[in-house]
Amino acid sequence: MDFSEKWGTDIEEAVKLALADLKLERDEVEVTVLEQPTKGFFGIGSKLAKVRVEKKKPEPKTEKKTAFETGKEIGKKQSLSGTDTVQVEKEEKKKEKKESSEKSSRKPAHREKEKKVEIVSKERPENLVPVAEHAAIDFLKEVTEKMGLSLNITAMMNEECIYIDIDGKDSGTIIGKRGQTLDAVQYLTSLVVNKGENKKYIRVVVDAENYRSKRERTLEQLAERLADKVIRTKKSVRLEPMNPYERKVIHATLQANPNVTTRSEGEEPYRRVIIELK
Repeated sequence: MDFSEKWGTDIEEAVKLALADLKLERDEVEVTVLEQPTKGFFGIGSKLAKVRVEKKKPEPKTEKKTAFETGKEIGKKQSLSGTDTVQVEKEEKKKEKKESSEKSSRKPAHREKEKKVEIVSKERPENLVPVAEHAAIDFLKEVTEKMGLSLNITAMMNEECIYIDIDGKDSGTIIGKRGQTLDAVQYLTSLVVNKGENKKYIRVVVDAENYRSKRERTLEQLAERLADKVIRTKKSVRLEPMNPYERKVIHATLQANPNVTTRSEGEEPYRRVIIELK
C-alpha cells in the first residue's frame, strides 16, 4: 500500500498514525490535509483532522534512444514515398474532422432543467397541530435563556413529528454558520424528546426564520452549478460534509441528470457527496 488516510485530534497526530501504518519516515512521504480540525457546539459537530499520507514516487527515468534506433526511425520516415506521405496526411485530416464532429454533437453543459424526482421528505410535514407545552419547548427555552438569546419559540406536531419554529432578534445566532448551530440544537432536542427505551420515536425539526427551506433551495442551485462544472471540466467534485437530509437534497436534485451521478463517502459527521460523470 502506497498511501494511508487517518483521522486524529490534530494534523500531527493523524500524520503520525499514517506513518506508523505505512512504516515510513516523514521525508519519504507527501502529506495532504483533507480535513482541518474544528471545535463544535456543546461538543456536537466537532471535527477531527484527516490527512492523506502518500509514499513519494521516484522520478521517472527517460530512456535515451540509441543512435541505431534514432537512425532507424529517420530511415523509416524517409522511406515513405511522396504518394504515401499524401495518403498519411489525408488520413490525419479525416481523423481530425471526425473528432471535431464528435465534439460538436455532444450535449451542452447548460441544458433545460428536467423535472426532479422527489425522494426527499420535506422538513416541514403536513397535518401539524399547534402545541403549547412539550418537552422540546421547555428544553429549548432553557438552553436559549442560558445562552442569553432573546427568541420566540412555537411548536406544531403530529403523531410522527414535532416542528419547532424559532424567531426573534437573535435568530441569526441560533442558526450559526451554514446552520451548524441549528443542527446541533436540533440534535440535542431530539435526544431529549426521544429518551427512554420503550418510547415511540418522534422526528424533531428545529427551524429558524424559515432557514431550512432557504437552505434547501441553496443546495439545489449548488447541485446544478457543480453538475455543470463536472460536465465542463470532466472532473469529479467533492462537496463539504453535510448532514443526511442535505445530502438527500443533492442526490434528489441530480437524480434525473443524464450526464452525472452522485454518491456519498466517508463516515458521519464527515460524510460528503461526490458528483462525477456517468
